[in-house]
Amino acid sequence: MSEQAERAQKLDAVDELAGKRAEFVLDDVVYLDGNSLGALPAVVPGRVEDVVRRQWGELRIRSWEESGWWTAPERIGDRIAPLLGAAPGQIVVGDSTSVNVFKALVGAVRMAGEGRDEVLVDATTFPTDGYIAESAARMTGCTLRPVAPADVPGALGDRTAAVLLNHVDYRTGRLHDLPGLTAAVRAAGAVAVWDLCHSAGALPVGLDEHGVDLAVGCTYKYLNGGPGSPAYLYVRREVQDRFDSPLPGWNSHAEPFGMRSDFEAAPGALRGRVGTPDILSMLALEAALEVWDGVSVEAVRAKSLALTDFFLECVAAYVPEGRVECLTPVAHGERGSQIALRCSPELSTSFEQGGAPIAGDVMKLLIERGVVGDFRAPDVLRFGFTPLYVGFADVERAARVLAQTLA
Repeated sequence: MSEQAERAQKLDAVDELAGKRAEFVLDDVVYLDGNSLGALPAVVPGRVEDVVRRQWGELRIRSWEESGWWTAPERIGDRIAPLLGAAPGQIVVGDSTSVNVFKALVGAVRMAGEGRDEVLVDATTFPTDGYIAESAARMTGCTLRPVAPADVPGALGDRTAAVLLNHVDYRTGRLHDLPGLTAAVRAAGAVAVWDLCHSAGALPVGLDEHGVDLAVGCTYKYLNGGPGSPAYLYVRREVQDRFDSPLPGWNSHAEPFGMRSDFEAAPGALRGRVGTPDILSMLALEAALEVWDGVSVEAVRAKSLALTDFFLECVAAYVPEGRVECLTPVAHGERGSQIALRCSPELSTSFEQGGAPIAGDVMKLLIERGVVGDFRAPDVLRFGFTPLYVGFADVERAARVLAQTLA
């Protein structure tokens, strides 16, 4: 047994979150793709069956009231809120991340007011955020300017209306400075919109503490809500009466059953709702969130950093020198909960298509050998570490199999 394997056993033995693994449906595969789709919490299938058979099958329309369907968006939002450092009454669940980005960004421009006609967007953003930002800018008569997150403070001006940023870079796992950037945006009189898809459930966010006005995120990654589970929208309490959603619907009306022709926005974060909630996926998410009972985000963050530190240590010990390059920052304050490794050009001799190393082919071999991650073209291997169900023995095994694959 290697030194790293022995250390993994000792670390697992004292892991305070180790018992959470039993609350998920898992096999002997090392699953390091929770940053794309979280594992299935064991409680979900039975809960979904009850929703389908009893709530829908027997109670039918009565379930909107008797089973709490109507209030699910804000109730589940309040369940997510502590994981984001938010007080109740500021988050509604529903729609996709893309739709919520659109709501938040247009709402941010409207909140910024007259004379501000520029939108800054994270130049390294997930493509959809960029597409939405471009469309929202056109619709609001704004100029769109891509800017690297670190350069945002210097790019702000009296014309800046809104800034759309990712908390964690989806490719590299770099953690951006949410407190500092939010403060800079607010000082410039603009409104920050944060995409939390790769940080929610993996590390403390501190939305209330840091004065974030608007934020969005998905629930199928570290929150384990299931494929296509609904996203969420955070609207800080102090700006809720100024939030003017570009998608007013009957669910966001102050009197949804009044069927009035004129629109009057609902109070609070409810104005972020649009149409009828996706009840099946929403209640599956609510069940999935039960795995967070008794868990602090701080404990999750501590284990996440320990797992990623250990993975880098094992990669350095096992993988032949020069085969991969780590793109994820080593500094804890700049690291999310994933590690991105760039394949070396040397690998083109073994994995070749058009002369470039193919991370996809490497990942296929890893998956065949029981280590599941993912890749981003052309040459990046991504490994996501979900502390609720990933252990240190998993990490050691993953690095060892990666070394065997690349050797």
